[in-house]
Amino acid sequence: MTIKEIDEFAQIRPKARAYLCYLMSRAIPSRVPGITLKDIKIGLKSLAKTLPYIEAMYVLDKNGRQIINTISMNPTYARKGQGESRSSRAYYYKVIKDKKCILTDPYPSIESNKLVVTAAYPVFDEKGELLYIVCIDITLDNLLKMIHLSSIDSITGRVVKYVYAAFSLALVCVAFLLFLKGVLNFLSLGADFAHIEIKKVFESTILLTLSLAIFDLVKALFEEEVLGEHRKQHESDIHKTMVKFLGSIIIALSIEALMLVFKFALTDSGKLQYAVLLIGGITALLIGLSIYIKSLTKIK
Repeated sequence: MTIKEIDEFAQIRPKARAYLCYLMSRAIPSRVPGITLKDIKIGLKSLAKTLPYIEAMYVLDKNGRQIINTISMNPTYARKGQGESRSSRAYYYKVIKDKKCILTDPYPSIESNKLVVTAAYPVFDEKGELLYIVCIDITLDNLLKMIHLSSIDSITGRVVKYVYAAFSLALVCVAFLLFLKGVLNFLSLGADFAHIEIKKVFESTILLTLSLAIFDLVKALFEEEVLGEHRKQHESDIHKTMVKFLGSIIIALSIEALMLVFKFALTDSGKLQYAVLLIGGITALLIGLSIYIKSLTKIK
């Protein structure tokens, strides 16, 4: 079991809890008059059909003592456990405290030594008094397969990660080539500052700026899609990456427009209109970026 799977569980936990608790509440009624242990056993049979990934199912009384043998397809702990006290387990305390269905953090199972999670569902009578606690155990890897189809065990998820990794590698090569070309252009100017062409300096600056923009994009792409960092970070980090990338592109275009203005002003003033059109496009990008940033501020 890897750290990534535990991180993935942290992301799908609200969804997993909502799904499991919904299925348990649908199969096992609560706060209804006359509910018996027989009714709960019928509900457990229904749950077993709905959730084939269940590792074990059992029922506790209000004091945390198991009142039926464990129901499981695994012979290691099937048909045993009745009479055992589980009052020291974390899920028992949490159900007693919260008085609602809960989902535990992953913990190693005593029987199988695998990481499992427990969904515990309290059953009350019509007066709100706790009668039973229905528990189901599911291994972490099965829960990820059941809830999160793009888990790291998913073939499709792995293929997508490899594709993103390949694109990231290709873009890194492009960024490196741009960086290398920009540096070589700058170094080719030599130390004779009196004869340095401003055009060459601008060209080197544009290449380095584009290299930086592509590197920022690759960094965000690799962290979010390959390493899965976006699952741990705040959503605003993605927006910051977009703003940085667009900002770098705007800077590069602005330098190019400035070069064209100087060039056409000295050589062919009739072509200044192209530089003006480029400046107009840059202005539109700036306005769009400003609206984007303002919309993010309103959302926050």
